[in-house]
Amino acid sequence: METVSVNKAFGGTQGVYSHHSQTTRCEMTFGLFLPEEANDGPVPVLWYLSGLTCTHENAMNKAGAQAWAAEQGIAVVFPDTSPRGDGVANDDAYDLGQGAGFYVNATQAPWARHFNMWDYIAEDLPSLLQENFALDMSRQAITGHSMGGHGALTLAMSLPGRFRSVSAFAPICNPTGAEWGRKQLSAYLGDDETKWAAHDSSLLMRARGFDGAVLVDQGSEDQFLDLLRPEALANAATERRQEITLRMQKGYDHSYFFVSTFMEDHVSFHAQHLYA
Repeated sequence: METVSVNKAFGGTQGVYSHHSQTTRCEMTFGLFLPEEANDGPVPVLWYLSGLTCTHENAMNKAGAQAWAAEQGIAVVFPDTSPRGDGVANDDAYDLGQGAGFYVNATQAPWARHFNMWDYIAEDLPSLLQENFALDMSRQAITGHSMGGHGALTLAMSLPGRFRSVSAFAPICNPTGAEWGRKQLSAYLGDDETKWAAHDSSLLMRARGFDGAVLVDQGSEDQFLDLLRPEALANAATERRQEITLRMQKGYDHSYFFVSTFMEDHVSFHAQHLYA
C-alpha cells in the first residue's frame, strides 16, 4: 500500500492510499478519514459508496462527511467505483465500464477480468484496512449515493451481520426493472435475469430484508427519479414489514448539494447503531 496524501481535517486525518488489488487485478485508490480518536485505539467504520462517474474523490471532497464523522468518532472509507487503468476494459457510455462498476462481480467478457467490485468491497479492501489502520471492523455501517446507494443496500442485505445499519441517498432501488440496471447487469452478468436478483435491493428486501435499521433519502425533483424507482423498495419493505425510514425530500435533486444537506442525519443515524 502506498500513501498518496494525508491532510489534517477536523482534528483527524483525511488520507488517500493506493494498492494493488488481487480481486480487480489492477491498482486501486481509496480515501480514508480517521477521527482523532483513532490515535487511541480502533474506531467504528462507515463505508461510503459513490455513484456513476465518481472516483474516491467526489464524496471525499463534496459530501461533508468528515465534520460529522469527527464529532461522532467514526472513520469513513471512500472507495473508488470501479477498476481503472490502460489495460482495464471501458465503454464510451458514462454508465458502463470505468466509473460504473455497479458493485458486482462481472462474469462476461470483456469485464470479467477486472470488474469484481463486489469482492473488492466485501473482502479485499476490508482486509487491507484491518491490517493497516486502527479500525474496529466489528462495528461497521454502510451508505452510498445513487449507484453507490444500490451497492450499499445490496451488500448490507447480502452480508448478514456485517453492517449494523445501512442508509442511502437516491439509490438505484430496482435495477432489474429500469434502464439503469438492465443495461449494466446484462453486460456484466449476462442475459440470465435470475442472476440479476442478487443485485436488486427491492428484490432482496422482499426476499430477506435487513436485520437492522434502514434510512433512505430521495429528492422529489431528482432528474433520475423514474430510473431510481424508490417506490419499488418502499413497497417491498412494506410487504416484509421491514423497519425502514424512506424520506421524500421536497425540491431536492440528485446532486451533492442534496447529499451534503442530509449527511449529518445519516452519520448521526449510523453513530446511534455503531455505539449501541
